[in-house]
Amino acid sequence: MATSLTTGRPWRVILSFSVPLLIGNVVQQLYQVVDTIVVGRELGVNSLAAVGATGSLLFLLLGFAWGMTSGFAIPTAQAFGARDHGAVRRSVATGTVLAAIASVIITIAGPLLAEPVLLLMQTPPELLTEAVLFTQISFLGGGATMFFNYFSAIIRAIGDSKTPLVFLTIACALNVVLVIVLVGPVGWGVAGAALATVVAQAISVLLCLAFVRRRMPALHVHRADWRITRGDLAEHLRLGLPMGFQASIIAIGTLVVQVALNMLGADAVAAYTTASRVDSLATALLASLGLAVSMYVAQNFGGRRPDRIRAGVKQATWMALIASLVLGAVLIAFGTHLVRLFVGDGSDEVVELAHLMLVINGATYTLLGVLFVLRGALQGLGQALIPTVTGIVELVMRVGAAVALGAVFGFGGVAASNPLAWIGAVVILIPAYMRAHRALARMPIDPDELTLTTPIAIVGPDNSSLNVDAVVTASVPIITQRRWKKLLRR
Repeated sequence: MATSLTTGRPWRVILSFSVPLLIGNVVQQLYQVVDTIVVGRELGVNSLAAVGATGSLLFLLLGFAWGMTSGFAIPTAQAFGARDHGAVRRSVATGTVLAAIASVIITIAGPLLAEPVLLLMQTPPELLTEAVLFTQISFLGGGATMFFNYFSAIIRAIGDSKTPLVFLTIACALNVVLVIVLVGPVGWGVAGAALATVVAQAISVLLCLAFVRRRMPALHVHRADWRITRGDLAEHLRLGLPMGFQASIIAIGTLVVQVALNMLGADAVAAYTTASRVDSLATALLASLGLAVSMYVAQNFGGRRPDRIRAGVKQATWMALIASLVLGAVLIAFGTHLVRLFVGDGSDEVVELAHLMLVINGATYTLLGVLFVLRGALQGLGQALIPTVTGIVELVMRVGAAVALGAVFGFGGVAASNPLAWIGAVVILIPAYMRAHRALARMPIDPDELTLTTPIAIVGPDNSSLNVDAVVTASVPIITQRRWKKLLRR
């Protein structure tokens, strides 16, 4: 159901919007956990490492798709906040066309690049065959991943974070059943694990599309809306491409980390893969909060409510800091037990290395929490440059740490590349958001949304007075959305 995020207490609105996102992230991570457990226990450590060796490469292109579709949803959210239903429909049409083009490119280029890139990454020979097969099948299903993410993004843009959770849960449940059957009884190995994900997401895309047609008229595109203008394309690409490049830039850094891990052997690759699964579960809350902030800010930006943006980001930052401390403590205390869920007996070296990575990450989650919130806020405001710059900074920091510290300290040095990358991004994000925060303080509020309660005195004929509270509408000049955006950039 479409919901406005421009009313209600900011922290409650953000929290209630982020809870379904959190559950969805956890569900998504859980089905990846099932993949890892089934592959690790049914096929062995080498197959587990082979699947893990593909993670950074898959994220390079599929992460680009996820980031780009999230960027396409920002204009949709801004238009919905401004109550411009025609602009909402045009935004959906524009994003659909661009997502289709990107799907074709990924489906063709991904399988062709899989083996050469994995060789360039110095993937261990004993892992190469299975890694190539897993990657090629995943890229062939890239269109399903693209549109599943896009439909979820535009539904969230109109304030509904619950419906995407339903379809994500369906996809995860299907994936769990399929991966157990295809890897186990059918015996298709890592190919079965990749195929299970593709089929599950494709089915969920069809179900999601049918639901939108029946229940979400705000997203129904009319024939005239397909007449996409250059301005529509430019605005969506201005936000979508930088967010996609940002994800790809981060993935390039992850590729370098993967190369450093490959040089340390299969145990290091398996440990990093396992720790990443646990880490992803822990950081799902922070990622959900950041996404909720971006949609909240986008709608309130469209609705011209700078007061709500400033209050919401401040309150979300406090929530992120508290959650980060709790998550970090849990990971440090119970990381070893969580890692042992993924590997069988006789893998003590893998467990020890994975726990080391969890301790390093868990101790610095506060940085990641601030990063997610501030980056989400800037993206919701329609700013593309700073988030992209932070991605480049993360790349430089992550690559430098993986190469330099990995050569000196081994696995521990490679694991330290994550928090060092977060530090580099936060150093850029804090002053960038503070500038936006000050600019928002100078901006006028939409008069349709602003009411003030003021005391007035009513004097009677006998000179007696009665004090009452009167609700009045503030007199604020109406300005265009384009002018409002220009004020923010000052």
